[in-house]
Amino acid sequence: MSEMSEMTLPTTPARLPVQPSSGCPFALPPVSALFDQEGPHTEFNTLRTEEPISKICLPDGSWAWLVTRYSDIRAVLGDTRFSSDTTVHGYPLSGMTGGPNPQNRSFVHMDPPEHTRLRRMVTREFMVKRVEALRPEIRQITEELCDAMERAERDVHSGVDLVEALALPVPSLVISLLLGVPYDDHDIFQQLTGRLLSRNVPDGEREAARRELYAYLDRLVTSKEADPGDDILGRLIVEQQQTGEITHDEVLVFAASLLIAGHETTANMIGLSALSLMHDQESADQLREDPSLIRGAVEELLRFHSISRNGPRRAATVDIEIDGHLIRAGEGVVVSVPSANRDESVFADAERLDVCRPNAQHHVAFGYGIHQCLGQALARVELQVVIDTLLRRFPTMRPAVPIEEIPFRTDMTIYGCHALPVTW
Repeated sequence: MSEMSEMTLPTTPARLPVQPSSGCPFALPPVSALFDQEGPHTEFNTLRTEEPISKICLPDGSWAWLVTRYSDIRAVLGDTRFSSDTTVHGYPLSGMTGGPNPQNRSFVHMDPPEHTRLRRMVTREFMVKRVEALRPEIRQITEELCDAMERAERDVHSGVDLVEALALPVPSLVISLLLGVPYDDHDIFQQLTGRLLSRNVPDGEREAARRELYAYLDRLVTSKEADPGDDILGRLIVEQQQTGEITHDEVLVFAASLLIAGHETTANMIGLSALSLMHDQESADQLREDPSLIRGAVEELLRFHSISRNGPRRAATVDIEIDGHLIRAGEGVVVSVPSANRDESVFADAERLDVCRPNAQHHVAFGYGIHQCLGQALARVELQVVIDTLLRRFPTMRPAVPIEEIPFRTDMTIYGCHALPVTW
């Protein structure tokens, strides 16, 4: 610690640069003129070079450390002295749009040993071998939705919304199937999730959405307690709740966490991935000619888009040095996943989408350390299947409107497209 130095704090901390630019979110030809060079990636590039651990101002006027360099972010996320527990002193809660309510915290917002105990209850459900066994079913779901898209296009001749027709239904159908949630209720949980994750919704409205979602899940779990069924929630009830390991309310928290995480992020990655390949025909052709490249392309798309714009977050439980900077116990930390994934010291020519990038799998889009995304294997399979199917069935697919008319999710914690009109 002898060479450690504390940060020289600016008089007024900068804001957290999570606000995406208003236009096209990625730099792909031939739309380079639309790129907002003052967007968050430009800010992150400067911070990584000049002040990789900097002080930022949160919406309530409090402050936290913002970490922007790949190596520092892995150091923070891999160090359990940085707590994920949202009740720990100093945890930077302000601005967490999907953030936790202390009464229904997910294991994602806990530390070991409680985090480990709860996560193990569902780990096997998302292991690679188990998810791979779902691949034929995911492919069938995708093919059927594409059939419906073809029929819709023939009927209206003005394009279809890829988000509504495919990007949202695929992960929603799959997670509903896994959890045992009736898919007919998808409008309910998609609307409530949208309000929970909006950055523009007042706190009161967000809390009302949270209560409504839990009321819906309470009815669902109560019915499953009488007739559990062969699904994740049913198994949690039989194996964990009925044996006294967890309570009814903890099953609700599992249900809410898995339902939200299981469709929101993947749906937006599907939309952005499809749009990326529509604008990068050379890469699209490359993947069509050699589908074995699609797995690597998915990793690159995850790296490139890094759709989570608001964390993860941590609180230091002791004084910790990160690359010569002292973060004191009780201070909050926000790490920028998009910045890590554009770090030129790790990803050469990082601003370019390269579907053959040799180290794309080193991205931290799913986080890092013991809290990395539980459902990443499922997300990967869904993306691989959807991209392969779209490239094969719709080789001439293109946006049905100018790109500047696409409503990007600049108002949401999870970035993507609110709608993506396409034709072919």
